[in-house]
Amino acid sequence: PALHHTADGPPGAPPLILGPSLGTALTVWDPQLAALARRFHVVRWDLPGHGGTPLDALADPGTTTVPELARLVLALADSLGLGHFAYAGGSLGGAVGAWLAAHHPTRVSSLALVCSSAWFGEPASWRERAALVRAKGTDAVADSVAGRWFTPAFANGPEATALVEALCRDVSPEGYAACCDALAAFDLRSALPRITAPTLVVAGRADPATPPAHARELADGIRDANLVELSGAAHLAGVERPAEVLAALLAHLAPLHTHPAPGTAG
Repeated sequence: PALHHTADGPPGAPPLILGPSLGTALTVWDPQLAALARRFHVVRWDLPGHGGTPLDALADPGTTTVPELARLVLALADSLGLGHFAYAGGSLGGAVGAWLAAHHPTRVSSLALVCSSAWFGEPASWRERAALVRAKGTDAVADSVAGRWFTPAFANGPEATALVEALCRDVSPEGYAACCDALAAFDLRSALPRITAPTLVVAGRADPATPPAHARELADGIRDANLVELSGAAHLAGVERPAEVLAALLAHLAPLHTHPAPGTAG
């Protein structure tokens, strides 16, 4: 089965693929969608076991990797006739885009990494989280996730509460655990110099999951990357500081809107 996706904006506009973070669905990009879809053909996708993508999109949920997720995104792009596309992703969705840009550089015309990393920390902690969710469900991580996703000032508001409730309701434990396994195995640090696409890195200064040091490592490792650090933002910066993330994306993607990349589908 293919990744569940939605498409918004003019079909002839430059294509932009948006990737979600662990535990969220494609709706995590809702705050930016309307403005982006005025300028781009925006394709959003769901991780396996999240939102509308079935778990059996994965060959074996017990051995999931970021390259496997990236190949699913490439297959989606191929099915939509998108030979060349801009890509923006948060956290795990960003890791997928970074892997694509490093290993399929002719496909990715522009890259934006929001609260993401080339390496998400010690694998053991991810494997422990995967085991916990497989045993006890996503409810077992809801409280700790809220503390990583949002600053304390935002964590009890309606947007934050709705996203945590969606994690518990709409994400399968095996899908969440499989994505934890992918994060455990991910290390793109040595391949960052292979990324040639114009790259934007966005960090939340209050992000405990991928702290600003992770963003700086990305920006230092990717040639000519631009780094934007947002105050008052934790891991889901696009939800907590939607206007600031949108402004950074629009500024970064502006050259594509002015001069569509060759090979874009029309």
